[in-house]
Amino acid sequence: MAEVEAVPTLGVELKDAFRPVNAWVANGIAWLDDIQQFYRERSVIEKEHSAKLNGLAKKYLEKKAKRSSSLSVGETPQMTPGSLESASLTTWNIQLSTLESIAAEHDRFSVELVSRLADPLKHLGAKYEEIRKRHADYAAKLERERDASYGELRKFKASYDSVCQDVEARRKKVDSALESSKPKAQNAFQQQMLDMNNAKNTYLIGISITNVQKEKYYHEYVPELLDNLQDLSETRTARLNSVWSLATEMERSMLSRNMESLQFLSSEIPRNNPSLDSIMFIRHNISSWQEPADMVFEPSPVWHDDASMAVDDNAKIFLRNLMGKSKAQLGEMKTDVDKKRREVENVKRIRASIRDGKDKRDEVEVVTAILSLQEELHRLDHKRLALEVETATIRSAVGDITRGARNHGFKPQTFKIPTNCDLCGDRIWGLSAKGFDCKDCGYTCHSKCEMKVPATCPGEQSKEERKKLKAERQEASHVQLQPSNGGPPEGVAEMPALSRSNTMSSLSSGYATNARRSVSGPGPKTPTEEASQNPAPARSATSQTSAGRRNRVIAPPPTQYVSELPANEVRTTATAGADAQRGKMSYTYQANGEGEITADEGNDVVVIEPDDGSGWIKVRTGLSEGLVPASYVELGPAARAGSSPSRPDSTYSTSSASVTGSTIGATKKKGPAVAPKKGAKKLHYVEALYDYEARSDAEWSMGVGDRFVVVVRDAGDGWAEVEKGGAVKSVPANYVQDVS
Repeated sequence: MAEVEAVPTLGVELKDAFRPVNAWVANGIAWLDDIQQFYRERSVIEKEHSAKLNGLAKKYLEKKAKRSSSLSVGETPQMTPGSLESASLTTWNIQLSTLESIAAEHDRFSVELVSRLADPLKHLGAKYEEIRKRHADYAAKLERERDASYGELRKFKASYDSVCQDVEARRKKVDSALESSKPKAQNAFQQQMLDMNNAKNTYLIGISITNVQKEKYYHEYVPELLDNLQDLSETRTARLNSVWSLATEMERSMLSRNMESLQFLSSEIPRNNPSLDSIMFIRHNISSWQEPADMVFEPSPVWHDDASMAVDDNAKIFLRNLMGKSKAQLGEMKTDVDKKRREVENVKRIRASIRDGKDKRDEVEVVTAILSLQEELHRLDHKRLALEVETATIRSAVGDITRGARNHGFKPQTFKIPTNCDLCGDRIWGLSAKGFDCKDCGYTCHSKCEMKVPATCPGEQSKEERKKLKAERQEASHVQLQPSNGGPPEGVAEMPALSRSNTMSSLSSGYATNARRSVSGPGPKTPTEEASQNPAPARSATSQTSAGRRNRVIAPPPTQYVSELPANEVRTTATAGADAQRGKMSYTYQANGEGEITADEGNDVVVIEPDDGSGWIKVRTGLSEGLVPASYVELGPAARAGSSPSRPDSTYSTSSASVTGSTIGATKKKGPAVAPKKGAKKLHYVEALYDYEARSDAEWSMGVGDRFVVVVRDAGDGWAEVEKGGAVKSVPANYVQDVS
């Protein structure tokens, strides 16, 4: 056996070869069990007769012959070894040959074989096997991360293709839209184009990240793991040499007649350099290997595009915010990675000292600590690499656009009162409608709008300055959709009216459980239809459709429902006379259900029953008595204590279609949305025709045959609003059918 000058490593010489290396190391560890079992069996045989030692030697020579190939060159070598054996097997063969010359053995030696050799080997084999399994689990984790990265890239690609499909669908809608609805279709198309560019950029960034992670996997993570397995194998060999040396010394002291043979064995064992087995394995398993090709941009089948990133103004806002977030995290991540890498190097130096005999600590525990630190280092470096590549990819496309940016100090916020997004103007309120709020200037936005907000934070503002900025931002969001001719905003059709007759107080689980209502409605009506229909409380909404999410208005759940009073109580209330509170109708209201009355704007009313929390009051105007929305009445001063206080204007109009300052398609003022009245509408059901997987929290996942309560059948955009379990979400309208 020749001395090794330069020790090659498995990680450098073998590429993506964890499985054969792992099997080879596992065979070596399992071999320890054979050796310790050998000493146990020899202990029994030593008690009987020296002749049996020859049979024992032959038995293990046969075992060695069967394992010779797998122990020397592995299970699937690229080149057969012929009659060559590894250095360890050669040493083992010499030991078995020496054993054939042993004629007799003593009881004391038999006891020592078990206590000093077999038991330590069994314990050592168990420890090494545990470490090997840790390495195998780590390798499986790395492979899952690689596959997850590939899968994430496929998701980005699928998302990009889906958005491209939506853009094409929007384009077709523009082409086929009537003149009255063409502006709305064009606006929706432009919005979809923005989402497509963002999806494309996300896809391109994912490609860059996946490629770099792939390179790290094949050139750093797997080679490092293979080097660890090589260290484990060589450590096992070194420890095995120690056991054999001990066995040899025991035999030398007890078998003087075989001293000469044992001296030869003793001289051969040190020549078994732990690296020799690795060299032989490498030479017989080395093969040509080609690295997998890098990921490239694949255009959508329906939206032909190139691999260049979108760099228009809106895309730059998204990229600037994304780059700002990445840069903020990158510095801290680099510090953590450097710190963890130094810890790994320190523990590796401790292990080197142990192998040199300078440190008496347990090497198995040190190896376990190294693996744990390497796993943590990999986790941190994985994040750092993704942030670094993301930043570099954006910088290569548009430069460092974060310079001079005044980023908002956004923090997650669940808005418990009606709040409008300062970017798109839509409502962001409800138990599940979360958004962001700038802690400095008070800028509020949807979660989906966060990355679209320009980095123009004016810094910390006072309460009055925040109110002024809020008004300016809301006005700006209105201007983007508000035309100058008094009609609906360009590209946005007038929303349908909302009255008590088309609201529901209770779905399948009760209105109080979930009060969300969809703002999507049918398309714009013809002049004849509008003339034949009396104005009703306006549904506040803006049409800003995005793929996978739909805007909603969340009505506050009533604390109790309006109930009809007995006839005698009504008469008693009606005789309140001058003691009753009086008011005036701020808007015209058309009765839509039982117990309601029609009242024109400006009519004087007398409050018979004040608002009990349901959003409705009972009034008398002229000779008529009935219910009207409380937000439609401007109450005067109370005639006496205990009367219902003046009710403020409703906050249920969205910022992009405010009903109080708009004259969209009508001569009369439209009142705010009203709370539902119990038993307002009969429930209708739909049944799923196909399976559908939700793409956002605003959609339902459904299987064939699932049933839902219909809220809005189809608002004209291909989506239906349905309710299940008290939650209202969207499903594709052509995926469901009405059921009786």
